[in-house]
This record gives sequence, C-alpha cells and structure tokens, in this order.
Amino acid sequence: MQALEGSVKMAFDYKKEYKEFYLPKNKPGLITVPPMNFVAVRGKGDPNEEGGAYKQSIGLLYGIAFTIKMSKMGDHRIEGYFDFVVPPLEGLWWQEGRSGIDYSHKEDFVWISMIRLPEFVTEEDFAWAVAQASAKKKTDFSRVEFLSYDEGVCVQCMHSGPYDDEPATIAAMDLFTKEQGYLLDMDKNRYHHEIYLSDARKCRPENLKTVIRHPVKKA
Repeated sequence: MQALEGSVKMAFDYKKEYKEFYLPKNKPGLITVPPMNFVAVRGKGDPNEEGGAYKQSIGLLYGIAFTIKMSKMGDHRIEGYFDFVVPPLEGLWWQEGRSGIDYSHKEDFVWISMIRLPEFVTEEDFAWAVAQASAKKKTDFSRVEFLSYDEGVCVQCMHSGPYDDEPATIAAMDLFTKEQGYLLDMDKNRYHHEIYLSDARKCRPENLKTVIRHPVKKA
C-alpha cells in the first residue's frame, strides 16, 4: 500500500486513497462504510471546555497513532507495516435520551473520540504501542482502547463552516434520506459521526471542513 514517485516511497494517505470516505461532495449522498479499526477514547461533556476530557483525549489518540507510525524507527517490527499519514481525527456523538443532537446543550454530549488505525495493526500491536507511549511520554494511556466499528449504510455530506451551523447540513441530509426511501437508524451501536479535515486551532470557523455521517436503513 505504498505509492511510488520516482524512487521515493510516499506515505499512504487514507484521505487521498479513499476519497469516498473522507472527501464527499457538499451535498448528501449514500455510502456503505466497511468495518474499520480505531484507537479510541470515550468520554462525556462539552468538547470546548478548556482542559476538559475531550481535549485531553485528543492528545492520547495522537500519542498512540504516532507511536505506531514511528515504530519503523525503533527495534519493534510490526508485521505488514507500511508508512502512512496519520488519518484525521473523528468523533461519534450522542446525547442520552435524545434521538438527535441538541447543539445548545453541549454539556450533555457523550462521545467517542477516535483515529483510524492502519489494517496491519493487531490488538497485540496496539497493546505494545500503549505500553511504549506510556513509558516514553510518562503519561497514563489507560483510557485508550482498540475499537472495531462496522458502520454500514450511511448518508454523508461535507459540511463547510462552524460546527454550530451543522443543523442546516443535517436538515439537508434528513431530507435526502427520506427522498431516497431510507430512515435514520441511530441506536446504541450507530451514531452521529464527524470527521475533522481541518485543525480548529489554526483554521477560521468559516473555513472548517467536516464530514458528517449518519447511519440509515431502508424505510
């Protein structure tokens, strides 16, 4: 899974190789998402809280993702390893007792923050990465987990702009879902899903790019 440019091996970039999952159009479309593995952290609360659980989770995720990526520089060899660009940050979001998302009550969010793992990463490799990162960074990585997620049939759309403006994009997705003969299918295993293509710390709100994905089923 390594692209070649002349004699230089380029790191595998999931966003470029799987554009259907990471670079959809800015209008809703249907897609079937295969099972994927992630490094994940679960939590609750407002993601904007300074020093809160959500922002802490991001550091944990990248700590593991880069430990796996940079394993090529050490003595530990992962079978099937190929160099890769760390995939974008993603999140599964819900609120207990609600069928949708109420953006005016971010304190009620329950979330799973996650980053996709390359296919070669086994649970044993993941355990090694957690131990390695814990030792080198002197940080408690006990909150991270190896998560397998089978999303199935979904409607998705590229959202451009602030996160608080997502309801308009979601309304368009809901209308498209009904027109295509599908129903929203969120439950305890299928959630509101966001993929963050922009770094909110460096990007103006109006320029943010976020993939929004909702599970659906035939009506």
